Amino acid sequence: MKERLKRFDLLTILCALALSMLPVSMLNAQESIADPAPELAGLLQGYKTYEASFIQIVVNENGNQVQESRGQLKAKRPGLFYWETTSPHSQFIASDGNQVEVYDPDLEQVTVHKLDDRVAATPALLLSGEVENLDDSYRISGRKLGEKTREFTLEPRDQDSLFVSLRLTFYGDELQEMRMQDSLGQLSVLSFEDIRVNGTVSDTDFSLEYPDTVDVIRDGA
Repeated sequence: MKERLKRFDLLTILCALALSMLPVSMLNAQESIADPAPELAGLLQGYKTYEASFIQIVVNENGNQVQESRGQLKAKRPGLFYWETTSPHSQFIASDGNQVEVYDPDLEQVTVHKLDDRVAATPALLLSGEVENLDDSYRISGRKLGEKTREFTLEPRDQDSLFVSLRLTFYGDELQEMRMQDSLGQLSVLSFEDIRVNGTVSDTDFSLEYPDTVDVIRDGA
C-alpha cells in the first residue's frame, strides 16, 4: 500500500481559498455596510453556478510565501463543488453534497471526508452550500471600497473552525478574491480569473474518475 501522506492538509486543500490584498488606491472612500449578513447572502445566493481559474498563494506567519498553485474550480447549488490544481502538482477535489473526495495522482491515493458541519463550513463550499443563515455561524462585517467594490469579513463563532477569519471581495456582483487566515497565522490568498457566473454546468462535472488501483482512505479508517 502506498504511503498514506497528504500533500496538503484539509484546510489548505478545501479552502483553497484565500485572496490577495487590495491595492492601496481602493482603500479610499470606505463606507461600512450597515447590514452585511443579508447583503452577502444575497450575493452568494445569486450564484447558481460559478466557474473560475485561480492562483493560490500561501504565506506563513512570518510573511514568507511557502506555496503557490494554480487551477480551476466549479460550484453548483445545491452542494456540488469541483477543484482542480494543475500546478505545481495535480490534485482533484469534488463534493457531491454528502462527502468530499480528494484525489492525488502522484500518491495514487484518494481521501474521502464526510461533509460534516466542520468541513461544510469551509470557505470554498460557500459557493455551493446554504447561505441563508450565515450570521448564525459567523460574525460578519462589511465595507464598501469605492463605488463597485464590497468587502466582507467572516469570523467563525465555532472555536473549532478550520479558519479564524475569511475575507471575500466582490467587484460589482462578482466574487474576485478570498483571503483566509488560520489559527497558526498562516494566510491563504486566492485570486479568481476568467470568472463565469450562472453558466450551464453538468452534474457529471462534479465526480472524480481514478483507477481502481489507487488507495482509498476514509475518515475514521
